[in-house]
Amino acid sequence: MAPPKNAPKPGRTLLALFAIMVVMAGLAVWQGQTKPKLGLDLAGGTTVTLTAKTANGKNPPANQMDQAVKIMTKRVNGLGVSDAEVAKQGSNNIVVNVPGEGQGRVVNLIGTTAKLQFRQVFAVADGKPSTGAAPAPAPSPSKSAGEKKDGGKSPSPSASASPSGGASPSASSTPRGRALSGAMTAPTPQPSGSAAPSASSPLGQPSGQPTAPTAPAQEYPGVTDKAVISQFEALNCYSGDRRAPGSNDPNRKFVAACDQDEEGGQAAKYILGPVRVLGESVSSASAMPPNAQQGQASWSVSLKFNGTGARQFGEVTTAASQAYQQNPSSPQAQVAIVLDGQVVSAPSIREGAITGGTASIDGPPDSFNEQYATDLANVLKYGALPLEFKQSSIDEVSSTLGSDQLTGGLIAGAIGLGLVVLYCLFYYRGLGVVAVTSLVVASVITYEAVVILGEGMGFRLSLPHIIGLIVSIGITADSFIVYFERLRDELRAGRKLRSSVENAWKRARRTILVADAVTFLAALVLYFLAVGGVAGFAFAMGLTTLIDVVVVFFFTKPMVALLARTNFFGRGHPMSGLDPRRLHKPQDTSAPAARTTSQEA
Repeated sequence: MAPPKNAPKPGRTLLALFAIMVVMAGLAVWQGQTKPKLGLDLAGGTTVTLTAKTANGKNPPANQMDQAVKIMTKRVNGLGVSDAEVAKQGSNNIVVNVPGEGQGRVVNLIGTTAKLQFRQVFAVADGKPSTGAAPAPAPSPSKSAGEKKDGGKSPSPSASASPSGGASPSASSTPRGRALSGAMTAPTPQPSGSAAPSASSPLGQPSGQPTAPTAPAQEYPGVTDKAVISQFEALNCYSGDRRAPGSNDPNRKFVAACDQDEEGGQAAKYILGPVRVLGESVSSASAMPPNAQQGQASWSVSLKFNGTGARQFGEVTTAASQAYQQNPSSPQAQVAIVLDGQVVSAPSIREGAITGGTASIDGPPDSFNEQYATDLANVLKYGALPLEFKQSSIDEVSSTLGSDQLTGGLIAGAIGLGLVVLYCLFYYRGLGVVAVTSLVVASVITYEAVVILGEGMGFRLSLPHIIGLIVSIGITADSFIVYFERLRDELRAGRKLRSSVENAWKRARRTILVADAVTFLAALVLYFLAVGGVAGFAFAMGLTTLIDVVVVFFFTKPMVALLARTNFFGRGHPMSGLDPRRLHKPQDTSAPAARTTSQEA
């Protein structure tokens, strides 16, 4: 008799599960990571103390410190599940704990002020001091535009896009030879073409002739602040941290500022006008991969303004465009993007206002890579810090104490796992082998998941995570017990083993799903409401709960179905754990016999 069409095929289910495990193992090897990453308490790391700086030297307001902690925490979460912690200490300190070595990038991102400003350019020159003399255009760089003498470690992006109205922007060069695209993105009903310069654009021309030369030393059209003029002429952008005094102050009408970094061996300095758009007007920021169709060879950061920001951005691009129409060599045709007091880029606005409310920042492909674009979008996405911070101390954290605790935890976990295995083998006998094997499969999948998440999401295994994984052993064992007891109930009722396997599964799977759903919801709520180690415990427990469902559905049940077809289990061997004679309750002979009465005549 042929089996029904909808008959379960446990062999295929097991093959599918093993294929998934092989793929996960291959993905871990492909990522180049075959061991889990460890957290601060197990692998050590870095502890940085950031101290808030105020203009009057007094302690900052408590609400601003709380806001800074929230923003830093969001930036940490934006980098992935890295087990980093941000906490306020005292009235003016914030302590950041970052696990692992080489985490300076994370620390810098957390402490970056991220004050974004859009200002119109009024003067531009080479970054060398020019006091008492007219700032001359910089000589042609020895390296091509976009090439960095430091190997592209600190990119200096430019802005690119297609302005509204269908105009196609072109590129110009700063006195130091950096190529800049013409405008920033404005959405139109139909794309107006690529913002990337073509071979015939000025980007392909020698950069020795600047398009925006600065006026003689005493002639800066539109600049009314003589102190800023003196500061600009004396400014040296080839030394120091490139942050000119007052360049990050949004209340100053005119400021002098340096480029964010040298490019091609040169740096530029600027006189910038009043702030026209603040970073608070940026509603969202995201890293975008290269788009060959639009001629973009590098990563970029897409910005979207709110209603106020879109209007202000349209006004400043209108003024810059009008300046270009009147005098193409005027520096006022450029709009500078200023981040933390340094000019990230200063593109020329050549053709019309940009009123779409979006902008795109990009740069040379060798420097504006995925990491830089992601980091820049991350700090801009969550807003600027309300305070400026300096690094008061940086300490390396040892993992000795955590290693001792890990050893004790693993010993406790091994003892608990051993007791579970002994109980399963003693009580369920042959069926207990299925439970033990299921635990092994769950452990392998959990290990692979932790490795993959460590490379893909920055997940680091810490003591709270390990506690969650050990606790999950009991959750996984509960699922096996529910199914096995349902199966034994079916056999006690006198049904055949193969039919009992399916009937018991129908009754047990609902109980298993409900129990796992409750555990997962509890872990989910705890993860979002808690912080630090408690959140790590919740994450591990939620992960293993999902893995428990996969193992029970794709391994435990199909394995029992296959074993039911063997003589050892099918005929109820005494060591199989499914012996009907042991499962049936013996008849109670101690009860008194029923009395019979006869009716009297």
